Amino acid sequence: MKKYLLTAVVAATMSAEVSAMSETVETGYTETKYPIVLAHGLFGFDEILGVGYWNKVPETLQEDGADVYLTQVAAANSPEIRGEQLIPQIEEILAITGAEKVNLIGHSHGGPTTRYVASVRPDLVASVTSIGGVNKGTPVAEGVNGISGSPENPSLVTNLGNALATVIDFASGGGYEQDLAASVGSMTFAEAERFNEQHPGGVPETTCGEGEYEYQGVRYYSWTGSQVLTNALDPFDYVSAAASLFFPAGEANDGLVGACSTNLGMVIRNDFKMNHFDEVNQLLGLHGLNETDPLTVFRTHAHRLKRHGL
Repeated sequence: MKKYLLTAVVAATMSAEVSAMSETVETGYTETKYPIVLAHGLFGFDEILGVGYWNKVPETLQEDGADVYLTQVAAANSPEIRGEQLIPQIEEILAITGAEKVNLIGHSHGGPTTRYVASVRPDLVASVTSIGGVNKGTPVAEGVNGISGSPENPSLVTNLGNALATVIDFASGGGYEQDLAASVGSMTFAEAERFNEQHPGGVPETTCGEGEYEYQGVRYYSWTGSQVLTNALDPFDYVSAAASLFFPAGEANDGLVGACSTNLGMVIRNDFKMNHFDEVNQLLGLHGLNETDPLTVFRTHAHRLKRHGL
């Protein structure tokens, strides 16, 4: 894992699991009270061969004052296990910075992962922001789960998925056990409902409404895209297009998650003209050229957190 060092002192104390972005000139627009901690989704990573999962997001936020940290958990596993892997990294960030809490931002399966942390350790968390979060399940998981086999007899799809997750984990220096079946299973509607009963912070009671803005002292926010195809030059658009076939006709989605299923706490928007990959500025920033820049959305949200005293 590539490390971005704040100071020589940080360089001496940081582990391979946590990396902070380098110091830059601060204007204060994104200078939140608490550090911003980014948590990736399924098949995610911090950085591989110079390519970041959060393409240009950390640098953009840091330029205007935010203290940003990348984290890495299992590329494929349940939100409970991924959350437990995230907690010691957050504790380390707090030890490094002297901050009392962090602002967690999770994408996709990183949404439930960060929600788990906020639920079991609210003392560590000032806010949770879910981006394209699988908060109420997705028909994509329902479809894949149906062909995943059992833990005792996993299907070829599951074995290939675990192999891919292992390669991603190795390439990014994670060292975590991978379990695609647990990851996909957790995103089915029934398992998402079970998870929400145990960890209800920010979860809307209605199908497409907002949830409580604050729960156990933690603020909740969310946003997502709802357009599958945004840039013909982006190969990830075709992944979104294929996955979107699992959705009922007419249901707004970003290719992998239904727009309403992503709602959590204060819903910033659930209709950005972005797909699931555009939401974190992948692939290499190839999004809709005439639409909102994902980096602008991140900057605006960091400023929002700042205005909310977070």
